[in-house]
Amino acid sequence: MLQSTSKRIPVALWIWYRGGNFRGFQRQPEGPTVQAALEEALASVGVPATIMPAGRTDRGVHARMQVVSVRLEPGDSAEALEKRLPARLPDGLGLCAVRRPGSFHAQWSASGKAYRYRLRLDGTPDAAWAPYSLDVAGEPLLQSGARVMPERLEALLGQAVGTRDFIAFHEKSSPRKPRTLESATLHALGGGLYEARLSGDGFARYQVRYLVGSALKVAAGLLPEAEWKAALETGAAVEGFKAPAHGLVLWEVRYPPGLDPFTAGERLHPPGLPLEPPFISG
Repeated sequence: MLQSTSKRIPVALWIWYRGGNFRGFQRQPEGPTVQAALEEALASVGVPATIMPAGRTDRGVHARMQVVSVRLEPGDSAEALEKRLPARLPDGLGLCAVRRPGSFHAQWSASGKAYRYRLRLDGTPDAAWAPYSLDVAGEPLLQSGARVMPERLEALLGQAVGTRDFIAFHEKSSPRKPRTLESATLHALGGGLYEARLSGDGFARYQVRYLVGSALKVAAGLLPEAEWKAALETGAAVEGFKAPAHGLVLWEVRYPPGLDPFTAGERLHPPGLPLEPPFISG
């Protein structure tokens, strides 16, 4: 007789990955994908399961913190899985922690997410960051002859903060509904490299990439600021720019107190996370 899934033990896995190694998160006929790689690794250690992520990142997008729900058989433990699983994971995919929460669902329990987008505005290109950041000066769709000033870019991003319908800045397949962008700031990482940090209660598909890319287009003088504002305030269609995927990192998934499987210390210093691009920050 099959074991009832109601008796299986829910655990939360904190994983990281480099998006360039996969064809996106979700399993598909043509791999490799993060989901397929993780489920195959789980099966190899005796945990056949279909994982449930906090969200699905697109091809090329990285994750410092992706959270997935998995159910274990009663005889298994989070501690044993944390020890066995890392050796079965492919290059570019790793495990930070396995925790056993109470009532928990990686997606529906989440209260918000934070993304970071890396871009180079000036300075000498850094080979270590090249695969993980947008070189604005070298992007053909942003060529205007005008230098993008960091202060101007940050001011534009700040205009997007608030609760609104971001329909002009996301894929139409995502549900159209109000979303709250809690903060959108720009931080210098040194050597001409910058990091746009966006935090909110939820993001539609491509929303971060369209917001950052379109703000860059306005700052470069290629899109009138009035059109940018109208798109934010009324949802009016705008000829924006979807920033390339390789600059984007899903930085953190947030959960309410009492539901969060991970401690504040783990979030600040994730165990097992590579201390190199794209997982380091200023």
